[in-house]
Amino acid sequence: MEVVIVPDAKAGGELIAEGIAGLLRRKPDALLGVATGSTPLPIYDALISQVRSGAVDASRARIAQLDEYVGLPAGHPESYRSTVLRQVVQPLGLPESSFMGPDGSAEDVQAACEAYDRQLAEAGGVDLQILGIGTDGHIGFNEPYSSLASRTRIKTLTEQTRIDNARFFDNDIEQVPHHVITQGIGTILEARHLVLLATGEGKAEAVAQTVEGPVAAIVPASALQLHPHATVVVDEAAAAKLKHADYFRHTYANKPAWQGI
Repeated sequence: MEVVIVPDAKAGGELIAEGIAGLLRRKPDALLGVATGSTPLPIYDALISQVRSGAVDASRARIAQLDEYVGLPAGHPESYRSTVLRQVVQPLGLPESSFMGPDGSAEDVQAACEAYDRQLAEAGGVDLQILGIGTDGHIGFNEPYSSLASRTRIKTLTEQTRIDNARFFDNDIEQVPHHVITQGIGTILEARHLVLLATGEGKAEAVAQTVEGPVAAIVPASALQLHPHATVVVDEAAAAKLKHADYFRHTYANKPAWQGI
């Protein structure tokens, strides 16, 4: 696992966006896995700026959704499909046909989960998956104690996650669904490159457990230690509890420039 410590969220977003741009230059039709929430927005902003300036061509890129609420009506502004279309697909100038995600309004939710796993495999797999991390160490909606081999499935949200997400629903927790579809940890680990961005002191403990703690289901993000190409990008606040921060700074500062992230 590579750990990169950056000054702030903007710098982290720019670094990851440059990594994505490099991927798109090598593989124009790359399948990008995207996360929602506030943390990855600097990544999308920086990538959109690169595309609009002509620095990179994203016209053939494909976008894959990480998770989705169960039961929100089609077109609900806070569904993750609507969010990804609004924040990523449309600003990049991509057609909606470039986007794939699980059907959270399906009558048979389990069948929808299995169908999405098949769709990702048939698309050739995710080339680069963007991840955030919860204060309890969750990735996607794989809450603590999720199986590290889990596939895309329905999950019940913890009360803390519903509280955290209420800000997207007029701060009314009663509007936040209790269930979601999420790529499982086993599904996430099949992406060729995992890139986790964490910012703010509230994520410091989760980052430390993910990077320096044991691999354990109680900290789902710790499964990134099992991946052959995982990059964790953190700002100074999120890096505050890393015992080996100086080592991470040294190795990144002396990394060959051609390697990228």
